[in-house]
Amino acid sequence: MNLGQWIGLIAIVLSLYILWQIKEVLLLMFAAVVLATSLNRLARCFQSWGMKRGFAVILSVVIFFALIVGFFRVIVPPFVTQFHELTYRVPQGLERFNGWFNELKTQVPDQLIPYIPDLDSLIQQAQPFINKLVGNSFAFVSGSLEALLKILLVLVLTGMLLANPDAYRRVFVRLFPSFYRRRVDGILDQCETSLEGWVVGALIAMAVVGLMSFIGLSALGVKAALALGVLAGFLNLIPNLGPTLSIVPAMAIALLDAPWKAVAVLILYFVIQQAESNFITPVVMAHQVSLLPAVTLISQLFFVTFFGFLGLFLALPLTVVAKIWLQEVLVKDVLDEWGPSHEQEAELVIVSSSGKSDDPWDGENSESDREQPVDDAVQREE
Repeated sequence: MNLGQWIGLIAIVLSLYILWQIKEVLLLMFAAVVLATSLNRLARCFQSWGMKRGFAVILSVVIFFALIVGFFRVIVPPFVTQFHELTYRVPQGLERFNGWFNELKTQVPDQLIPYIPDLDSLIQQAQPFINKLVGNSFAFVSGSLEALLKILLVLVLTGMLLANPDAYRRVFVRLFPSFYRRRVDGILDQCETSLEGWVVGALIAMAVVGLMSFIGLSALGVKAALALGVLAGFLNLIPNLGPTLSIVPAMAIALLDAPWKAVAVLILYFVIQQAESNFITPVVMAHQVSLLPAVTLISQLFFVTFFGFLGLFLALPLTVVAKIWLQEVLVKDVLDEWGPSHEQEAELVIVSSSGKSDDPWDGENSESDREQPVDDAVQREE
C-alpha cells in the first residue's frame, strides 16, 4: 500500500470511530427523520386537498401534539389512581398472607416447623434491596430528565426538517460523488416510501390491538380498560418485547379485584398477541413493508445490543432503511456488476458451427469438435 492508501484507510477508521462515539446522537437524528417523514406525509395529504404548504405543516404538527396530549390524559390519571390503590392494598394482602401462613404453621407437625421459612426474616432480608431501590430514585429522576431532553431534541429536529425537507435532502445528496447523486436521490425516494408504509402499517396494527384489548378488558370488568387498551396499542410498536410489557400493568390492576381476573387477562393478551403476530401484522405489513420475521428478530437483537432501548424502539424503521441501502447499493450496484463484462463473456463462449452445445468442453462433443475452437482462434490471430 502506498502513502495515499494508508491515509485513506486511517481516515475511514477514524470516521467509523467518530460515528460510533456519536451513535446515540445519530439515532436521535434518525428518529427525527422518521417522525418528520410521517408528518410530511400527512402534510402532503392536506396539500392535495388544496391547502397551502405552511398551513398543512402547522395542522399536521397540531394533530400530532393533540394525539400526544390525549395519550397522556387517557393513560396517566387512571394509572395514578390504581397506583395509590396498590400502595395500601399490597400491604393488606401481605398482612393477610402472613396471618394465613402463621395459621398454617400451627397445623404443621412440630418436626417440620424448623424447615418452614419465617416470613418476617424474609422481609428483613429483603429490606436492603428495598432501601437500594428507594435510594436509586434520584438516578431514576435524572434519567427521566435526560429522556425528556432527548425527546425535546427530537421534536426540535423534526420541526426543522419538516419546515424545509428538500434543502436537507440536497445537502445529504451532495455528500456523494456527482456521478452517483441521481442514484442516491432515487434510493432516498424508496426509503421515504418504505418508511411511510411502515408507519401506516404500524398505526393500523396498533389501533387493532388497542381496540381488541379495550373490548376484552371491558368484558372482563377490569378497571381502567381504556387506558390499558391504549397502552397495549402503543407498546405494540415495539415488537416481541412491547406486548410482554403491556401484560404487567393489566394483570396488576386485575389482581386487585380477583385472582381469576389476572389469569383471564393473561389468557386474553395471549390470544390477542397470537392473532396480531399471525394474522394482523403479516397481512398489514405484506402490503406496506416486506420483511422476513427472522430478519425482524435478528435486527431487534442487534440494535438492542449495540444501541440499547432506543435501538430496540427504532429497530424496524432502521431495518427497513438498511435493507433498501444494502439491496440497492451493495447488491445491485456492486455485487451484480462484479465480474467480467458482457463483451468479455461473449468472447469466452465460442459457438460451434455444427449446432451442438455452446460449451466447447462439453462431454458430448467429439475430439474434432474440441480442437475446432483452437483452430478458429489461430486463424483470427493470423
